[in-house]
Amino acid sequence: MSIVITGATGQLGRLTVEALLRRGVPAEQITATGRRTETLSDLADQGVTVRRADYNDPASLDEAFAGADRVLLISSSEVGQRAAQHGNAIDAAKRADVDLVAYTSIPKADSSSLLLAEEHRATEELLAESGLPHVLLRNSWYTENYTAQLPVFLEHGIAGAAGQGRVSAATRADFADAAAAVLTENGHAGATYELGGPAFTMTELADVVTGTTGRTVTYTDLPVEQYTQVLVGAGLPEPVAAVFADGDRGIARGELHVDTSDLEKLLGRPATPLADAVGEAATALVIDGEVGSHS
Repeated sequence: MSIVITGATGQLGRLTVEALLRRGVPAEQITATGRRTETLSDLADQGVTVRRADYNDPASLDEAFAGADRVLLISSSEVGQRAAQHGNAIDAAKRADVDLVAYTSIPKADSSSLLLAEEHRATEELLAESGLPHVLLRNSWYTENYTAQLPVFLEHGIAGAAGQGRVSAATRADFADAAAAVLTENGHAGATYELGGPAFTMTELADVVTGTTGRTVTYTDLPVEQYTQVLVGAGLPEPVAAVFADGDRGIARGELHVDTSDLEKLLGRPATPLADAVGEAATALVIDGEVGSHS
């Protein structure tokens, strides 16, 4: 069986390749693709096939998908261009006559009001129209969206517009393991999985950061427009800031809150707890030698 991973030059794609290898998939049956193939040399050294693939270049997709049985279509990071890019990949998968396409979407894509959901919804419709056997992996937020901001949280606290809404974030590694399960097992075609870890509010996140680091961190809730300007002040372009702030609006509405059962079913284990993810991030972070995980 030949498995192609798109976006393997990104974090989720690479983690999925590594998860497939851990599951015992022979390296020669895995193809890792992306635009910057030089970053995949270590995978090539392990026997993984490396091919260039660019969502804007249909010829590269044809070459990348040649001989593929299953394809993981990881959503593009280029907001505003993604539906067209994903359409190119779906067309290439159809030409290659692949047996299964797994697509990384967003929770409740068919009904979500999030700005980010529009292109995911369009992609899901393209998949349905293609006639290709496919499975929808509707991933909620990455826990790393928060743990990567730990230095900011410790210095300034947590700001947002999520109110007391709960977000079912999970680690990239958990989402990658779930994708690997779908790609290596049978019976997933036609399924839609709403994937997320144990849900938490931003206030609960602040409490976990406080308990893990020993520094008091609080959450400040702001109107969406004000939070957008905070993000602009932090250096984000206004259109990007608006999308991130809209994500918090969605959290407040419960649009990123899903049950953990789908993710844990695919993992065959509990999802990684928030406290563990924050603890790992804190241990890796050295700020004047004061921050670390302690019980």
